[in-house]
Amino acid sequence: MARTPNFFKAAFLLPANLVGLLTAGASAAMTGDPTPALVALGVETLYLGVVPFTKRFQRAVRASTPGAQDDEAARQQVDSLLSELAASQREHYQVLVGLKEKILANYAKLPGGRVLAASSEQRLDALLTSFLRLISTLNQYRTYLNSSERLSLEKDVRALESELGQETNPRLKDVKEKRLELLKRRLARFEQAGESREVVSHQLASIEDLMRLTHEQSIAIRDPEGVNRQLDALSAEAQATDESVRDMERFLDFSEETSGPLPHGTRVR
Repeated sequence: MARTPNFFKAAFLLPANLVGLLTAGASAAMTGDPTPALVALGVETLYLGVVPFTKRFQRAVRASTPGAQDDEAARQQVDSLLSELAASQREHYQVLVGLKEKILANYAKLPGGRVLAASSEQRLDALLTSFLRLISTLNQYRTYLNSSERLSLEKDVRALESELGQETNPRLKDVKEKRLELLKRRLARFEQAGESREVVSHQLASIEDLMRLTHEQSIAIRDPEGVNRQLDALSAEAQATDESVRDMERFLDFSEETSGPLPHGTRVR
């Protein structure tokens, strides 16, 4: 089992926290007045009583702590993401997992292959994790881009614009103008979301194409240096995809953050 990270220690050792404590201590030493140190101690007590217990902070610590997330917990995250997908989407994912297994098997045939395959697995998992998260977020986008909702918004905008042209009460006119502005901003978000969905659809296709290309290249590859070039391309694609996921989650006001890669398929031992 993986050990639980020490959240108090992690919070205390944050650079910003240490700088604040050192600054208060130096100020007290230079002036001979203990007040800054006492104030810093009070703030530190409050800080350590709150921050280590926040889920956002704990997720960040777990993501940055080697071995903090055991295989079982990671598997559960994968299963949770898969449960949200349509059957056809799960089939696409399983095809990519199969390609991962074949790629690692081909790497294992090279000199020092077992070590090479084990070190390559994380970057392949990172791309598969990006694929899952991207599909999950794309599904949320499709829900957001409900056509009936958009038609309703457009109808409300037209109605308000018509009312404003006849409104004589200043207070009512002001309220209606503010509401109209909000509705137009929501419509603008629909336009933006539609563009992002198109980009993400192509990114998903690119991940599948890249996995297939990597598999094809792994069949004929003869040296570890060629593997490194392949893996660099996989890592770059995973990073670009994660950026898209974060942008989409911010757009939809999602609070969950992306974390490190999850394991997919059979682990290399």
